[in-house]
Amino acid sequence: MTYAADPRVDAYIDALPEWQQVICREVRELVHAADPDVVETIKRTVQPYFVLDGNICALLAAKQHVNVFLYDGAIVPDPEGIITGGHGNKTARTVAVRQGETVPAAPLGGMFRQIIANNRAGGWRKLKGPAGDQPKS
Repeated sequence: MTYAADPRVDAYIDALPEWQQVICREVRELVHAADPDVVETIKRTVQPYFVLDGNICALLAAKQHVNVFLYDGAIVPDPEGIITGGHGNKTARTVAVRQGETVPAAPLGGMFRQIIANNRAGGWRKLKGPAGDQPKS
């Protein structure tokens, strides 16, 4: 797949241990495959973000895993139970991938596509009511 790679994202990934590089590159490919208009950037000084009409996801390498932060993940179905954290958060959820684990490509790609569709529809604030838990009518 061809996309405009941000050299700062390359630098972030290249500095990681090999196993984390593999995970981050696979997630990067998945998010770009979800929509050819996805843009990558750096926010919060060093963290890779993938955006299209709002945040889709961000990467954060921790000591024992790589976190994939899903924006608007609170309103994205998770039928395969891949979300590992952020269940109390109204907007972001995380999928942690540990060394030796496989990136859950099919469900994660589906979530990226749903988040992009939600962003294009106005994002979680428009899709959910002011309390963050009731759909707007």
